[in-house]
Amino acid sequence: MSSSPASASPIVSVEHVFKSVTDSAGTLDILRDIDFTLGARETAAIVGASGSGKSTLLSIVAGLDVPSRGTVRIAGDDLFAIDEDERAALRARQIGFVFQSFQLLGNLTALENVMLPLELADRRDARKAATEMLGRVGLGQRLSHYPKVLSGGEQQRVALARAFVVQPQLLLADEPTGSLDFATGEQVMRLMFDLNRELGTTLVLVTHDRGIAAQCERRITIEAGRVASNESSKPNWPETPVDGAQDAINSVAP
Repeated sequence: MSSSPASASPIVSVEHVFKSVTDSAGTLDILRDIDFTLGARETAAIVGASGSGKSTLLSIVAGLDVPSRGTVRIAGDDLFAIDEDERAALRARQIGFVFQSFQLLGNLTALENVMLPLELADRRDARKAATEMLGRVGLGQRLSHYPKVLSGGEQQRVALARAFVVQPQLLLADEPTGSLDFATGEQVMRLMFDLNRELGTTLVLVTHDRGIAAQCERRITIEAGRVASNESSKPNWPETPVDGAQDAINSVAP
């Protein structure tokens, strides 16, 4: 298995991770000796059949679930050598999330949803940065709208804006187009890759879509809880970002 060519100091280092659960029926091994690294700016797709352990692995990389053995390091920090409060603080500083189900707060407007992580980080420019990022994803006229009146694609674009507005080192996405139709999903993924490229974020996404996986530099295939393959190739994605991308990204820098 090859290590990341992109950086001598990995942003993500998954080190011999095992995950088992035990109930009255016995012990089930979900993950078995998962081991890989990803460098700065790398994009990686975790692929595999349903039930192969993909989402469990992503949860462990995020520090939301705890491995039975092994560990994960984010930019050198051992997630499981610190307590849950410290892991939460690390996530707030370094990790962004995009979920299939959007995970927006229904009682907050689009603007307030995107402002939330900035306010938690005590950013004084939270409103300005969130407004500009929502404009970047094409929702500059929807700032005061609540999630219930936004389409699925619009909700996922709010989620993208919320994830990227803090300029995380690492973005984790779990089936980000799973709730969207094909055309809307393509638009969302184009935005995700454009933002990722401009900000230099390391991206790890779980997907069953081979077309999305082909847009990543790395494809890690999980079979029965093990890494069956870890392949690198040139991503099949346009290199030119949408017009105005760099100006919009620069405008939300702290």
